[in-house]
Amino acid sequence: MGDFLADSSGLGYAGGAALVGGVLAVLLALKYVPAVPNVLLFWLAFVLTRPLGATAGDFLTKPVAKGGLALGTLGSSLVLLGVLFALMAHAHRKERRKPLHVRA
Repeated sequence: MGDFLADSSGLGYAGGAALVGGVLAVLLALKYVPAVPNVLLFWLAFVLTRPLGATAGDFLTKPVAKGGLALGTLGSSLVLLGVLFALMAHAHRKERRKPLHVRA
């Protein structure tokens, strides 16, 4: 699915990753709709993580001439490590703002 979105559909790597990311965002919004089963949302999100990873990884590593950023393996790993640390810092700050009696 990731290769189809990037190559055959004409979206390119960034467009394919954005499309799958957008579908995942819709699934996240559907989490708050009581009529939609959470198990269904989980499995749809689980299945969509592979094409998201493939298209985003290709976007980071492929040459600029092919629509990528040409960061290579090391560069893309550093970008993803930075994203990981940023998300961890955000979660940590969010947890620290909770009152002590709410933390569990």
